[in-house]
Amino acid sequence: MDSLTEKVVLITGAGSGIGKATAASFAARGARVVLVGRRKTTLEEVASELRDQGSQVWVGTADITSKNEVEALVSWVNHELGEVDILVNNAGCASNTLNARWIEEEEWDQVQDVNLKAVFLLTQAVLPAMISRQYGTIITVSSLAALRPNLLGGAAYGAAKAGVRNFMTYLHNTYRNNGIRSTCILPGEVNTPIMDNRANPPLRSIRENMVQPEDVAEAILLCASLPARTVIEELIVAPTFLRDISGDLEISRWKNAPPECRVEREKYL
Repeated sequence: MDSLTEKVVLITGAGSGIGKATAASFAARGARVVLVGRRKTTLEEVASELRDQGSQVWVGTADITSKNEVEALVSWVNHELGEVDILVNNAGCASNTLNARWIEEEEWDQVQDVNLKAVFLLTQAVLPAMISRQYGTIITVSSLAALRPNLLGGAAYGAAKAGVRNFMTYLHNTYRNNGIRSTCILPGEVNTPIMDNRANPPLRSIRENMVQPEDVAEAILLCASLPARTVIEELIVAPTFLRDISGDLEISRWKNAPPECRVEREKYL
């Protein structure tokens, strides 16, 4: 394993779930970690916890769907800490309406912006320095929804995660000979706060058998800490136990359906 000591690591969505666990893992290995998100108070709480353990942690608030804010963020990191060695694109969101029949354009666009556009903007911002140094690692957390889309994640989420998987493959094929490693992580169901927003939030007993945030964090750490000569192009991290989601799918199908579909819905439920 290569040393991560003093490496500059930028992690989006670092206030909770996978991002928080990933930040803790990198910090414990001596990296200089930048926590990125929109909620400064939440990020400062995470940073305080990690600093109490002797870690080097900074907070950078930004709307990562804005090119200007992303460029300002990366410029600040470059000035304060040095150029980014490892970018972890972890921030994500799902739509409230899951069925493609009824999702509004605005909600579709928001999901694409957070899950796909933001990854492009952050990657574009760090690429020049990585190419110049012939060194860098870009890791993006996609989802198994990219491979097996369904109503649990919804139409917008699955499409965005498939898009970002494609983009990471593009980065690998295009910049591998510039010394840049591009990795796509595809987790199955992970016990994160996003589960609270499901059409049928899973019970605690079910969540305990899901992949946990620290499990994904370990996978991310592995990909980042391998010798620079080695890249894991893609990695699936899934629960060992397969659960019955048929009931969840039917509830998801009708979430936010218009009132005039009530009769149609009753035929199925």
